[in-house]
Amino acid sequence: MARVPEDIGCVNEKCIAKDECKRQTIVKNGTSREIHELNGSEVKKCGKFLQN
Repeated sequence: MARVPEDIGCVNEKCIAKDECKRQTIVKNGTSREIHELNGSEVKKCGKFLQN
């Protein structure tokens, strides 16, 4: 699987890790280069999850 660059943000309200995910944080603070909705769900993280 290709690695997602660290400046790609994510907006995924159903992701189990959304409140602790660096990708959502960079969208909220405006530093993301692009915004995607990655594959997190109610029961799993997306696999592209980055700790704060």
